[in-house]
Amino acid sequence: MLDDALKKDIQQAYSGFLQAKNMKPRYGQKMMIAEIARTLGSLRFDEEGHCISEKNIAVVEAGTGTGKTVAYLLATLPVAKALDKRVVLSTATIALQEQVSLKDIPDVLLHSGLQFSYTLAKGRGRYVCLSKLERILSDSQGSEAAFYEDEVIAVSAQDLHTYRDMMQRSVDGEWDGDKDSWPDEIEVPVWQRVTTDHRQCSGRKCPNIRDCAFFHARDSLENADLIVANHDLVLADLALGGGAILPSPEETIYIFDEGHHLPEKALNHFAAHTRYRSTIRWLGQSEGQWPKLKESLAELSYFCQLSEPLEADLKAARTVLEDGLPLVRALCDDIELDQNTPRKLFPLGEVGPEIEHLAGAATRAFERLEGLLTKLYREIETTLEQEHNLVPRKDLEVMLGLLGSWLTRAEGNLALWQQYRETRFDEKMPFARWVTLLTHGDTPDYEFVGSPVLASGILQRSLWSRCCGAVVTSATLRALNRFDRFTLRAGLFDNAHCAAVPSPFDYATNGELCIPSASEEANRSVEHTESLIRLLPDIIHPEQGTLVLFSSNAQMKQVFEAMPESVRSRIYCQGLQSKQKMIELHKRDIDAGQGSVLWGLASFAEGVDLPGDYCRHVIIAKLPFSVPDEPLEAAFSEWIEARGGNSFMEVTVPDASIRLVQACGRLLRTESDQGRVTILDKRLISKRYGKLLLDSLPPFRRVD
Repeated sequence: MLDDALKKDIQQAYSGFLQAKNMKPRYGQKMMIAEIARTLGSLRFDEEGHCISEKNIAVVEAGTGTGKTVAYLLATLPVAKALDKRVVLSTATIALQEQVSLKDIPDVLLHSGLQFSYTLAKGRGRYVCLSKLERILSDSQGSEAAFYEDEVIAVSAQDLHTYRDMMQRSVDGEWDGDKDSWPDEIEVPVWQRVTTDHRQCSGRKCPNIRDCAFFHARDSLENADLIVANHDLVLADLALGGGAILPSPEETIYIFDEGHHLPEKALNHFAAHTRYRSTIRWLGQSEGQWPKLKESLAELSYFCQLSEPLEADLKAARTVLEDGLPLVRALCDDIELDQNTPRKLFPLGEVGPEIEHLAGAATRAFERLEGLLTKLYREIETTLEQEHNLVPRKDLEVMLGLLGSWLTRAEGNLALWQQYRETRFDEKMPFARWVTLLTHGDTPDYEFVGSPVLASGILQRSLWSRCCGAVVTSATLRALNRFDRFTLRAGLFDNAHCAAVPSPFDYATNGELCIPSASEEANRSVEHTESLIRLLPDIIHPEQGTLVLFSSNAQMKQVFEAMPESVRSRIYCQGLQSKQKMIELHKRDIDAGQGSVLWGLASFAEGVDLPGDYCRHVIIAKLPFSVPDEPLEAAFSEWIEARGGNSFMEVTVPDASIRLVQACGRLLRTESDQGRVTILDKRLISKRYGKLLLDSLPPFRRVD
């Protein structure tokens, strides 16, 4: 498929872009274009149009400065056009999604000579629902959007003012209904009341459809050659079967930028969870309210007849959970409340026969409830499609939203308890299961969670085996210079072509790496903290832009408090201001010719861009080993050990390698940047695994 004509199209687009921008070609960028073009250009299809190529996915690690966005667009768009396929570019965050769509893509369109249309895609939850907004303004009730009772927050006068402002600006055409374009920050509970999901949305039957921000945005997706989405939206679309919001996978070439986040995002989307006591309360309240709620639809005789068993089904589900409450309380008795997140992780995901028995009964009860709610929901949908009804349309829409929220909740419970019925450890498909103790009020609640340990099966079934082709790229796809970690977690095995392209940065000339001999091994926590307090005042240059990264919040605060005033006065410490404010103040001080220090945790080690003088020195307090107390990390380690592996060398060290590379990546952001990375953890040179970690870092010049 990659014939001479297509090669010429790609080459001309690249040379035209460089010439128009007065730029020189970058070796790594040229390599990336070639790797992607070769992989996608070799796609083959059967008679029904399904991709049958052995290698239809290009996995490319490309460091900062490569020019990834230009490379993957110039290589992918001509191939997609030749195949009559569409491109979905997915980023890890909404912020990156907007940067690509507002800056990078227009630049390529303007200077490459390629002709293509593009648009931005977001999920329903990013747009206002005018019907909900109208209902809140008419009755000032904002609790219907709350999923759990303890999330209900009364509609304040200030909130009502915000909602009136939203409505007025929408009517006047001053606001497009997109949360991200609202001029002020909107708190989560305030926004949740006026947005919706696919269950509560009446779609094309809504009287506000002509003015609906979501459907206006969705209509723009129909003919676009390139759709800019994000990982969450792509995964949500796949969870709905694919093609519900975005083009179907079979008609799509995907580009996953910051692709190392994809497996983790997938697990979040396909996990199941429920709050035990809150569910009991919801079932009881719904059971008591239903006779009165359905009075408004009394004229719909078939609906009322169909709904007769609903009270009994709600009661049956509630009874099962109430009968199991003593067992759940006893199960959680040994959870230590002083943990950061009090929880109980079931070893190897096995919950024991008593919980399995409870899960079996709960599954049967929620199967009946979910089945009936589905029928009732579809009946209201059908009724709404009719031009003339005995019931006011507004009442039908309210009932559709109510049944939609109940159905979503019943489906969530059903999915959770199905995962808890049979929990014998499966080496091929390991599951993590845990319960978290929630203590927000006087009465504790218990959140049960179930999740696959690996996203590989999910992504293989719903994405990789279906898509026409894909590009996955990031600066950190390898761990310890190997792709194994990513391909295992992402389910990319024989159908991926993996390559790493070199960065244009001259690390040996422009960057230094220092591991002071006076540093301590960080596993000796007291001595290590004392060494940080002793060494940092001399290491931090008073006039430089410096980033100091900690792995422990407690250690960060302790060391900060122990710094002399001359140092502490220049530090912006995480927790005292927002991250955005810290960076703003830091840049202000550097621009004024003063020294400034950003003092933070892992969130500053990735996605923070501090070019030039803003960051001349990155100081890493300790090797970023994660404590496997997060359920999925602990379950993954258990799975490795159960297979006879060494979880420390196969999980902990590779994961630390990626975090360390990301942290060091904060130093050089442009080809002209210069600076030093200092790592204050002696294990990097005293432990055997230290050499593996050092070898995975950029080739900085070593200094004492």
